[in-house]
Amino acid sequence: MDAKTVFFYLFSAVLLFAAFRVITARNPVHAVLNLILAFSQAAAIWLLLKAEFLGIALVLVYLGAVMVLFLFVVMMLDINIDTVRKGFWRHFPLAAFIGALIAFEMGAVLMTGFRGMEEPKAAAVVVDAAGKVIPYSNTKELGKLLYTEYLYPVEIAAVILLVAMIAAIALTLRQRKDSKAVSPSQQIRVRASDRLKVVKMDAVQKPVAPAAPQAEPTPEEKK
Repeated sequence: MDAKTVFFYLFSAVLLFAAFRVITARNPVHAVLNLILAFSQAAAIWLLLKAEFLGIALVLVYLGAVMVLFLFVVMMLDINIDTVRKGFWRHFPLAAFIGALIAFEMGAVLMTGFRGMEEPKAAAVVVDAAGKVIPYSNTKELGKLLYTEYLYPVEIAAVILLVAMIAAIALTLRQRKDSKAVSPSQQIRVRASDRLKVVKMDAVQKPVAPAAPQAEPTPEEKK
């Protein structure tokens, strides 16, 4: 067993453990942190498969932006943990069935779908018909493929992410009794008379209390 195989099993084991903790963690913040760990292990597996661009993109996009956004959204949602736990066992049979179905499909693909395929090799340079070496970029070719042949799926994924972001903002900015949010439009339209109101009042003179009589000094104090 070579070092590549050892690292593959190591990353896969940590990935499976983190994915299991995502759905079993009682604290939503802990679930998000485990999801970040799962994404990092998936990126490491991509690197082992010589898909450096996908691995780095997974780290930069999901770990650097999306998961941080999810973490802050989960922290701002103020989820009632007790209510979530009550519905766990009610939906557990359906979730277990869907999980078993996904595991069966993945197992079927892994067992029968990749037989007879050679290991992918990244091309460093391309030689044209005249024998001239043309610089080859995997990132450039992947970008051309995404925005030509797969343009509509990319646009649909972008719209879905936009809708998810708007929904997350709407959930965090919902009206609550303990919320102290101020409308920016009301702040812009504010006037000086709304902030300060001068009230005229008649002057009232309070009677001055008579001064208390001073005690006469004793003979010792006079000396």
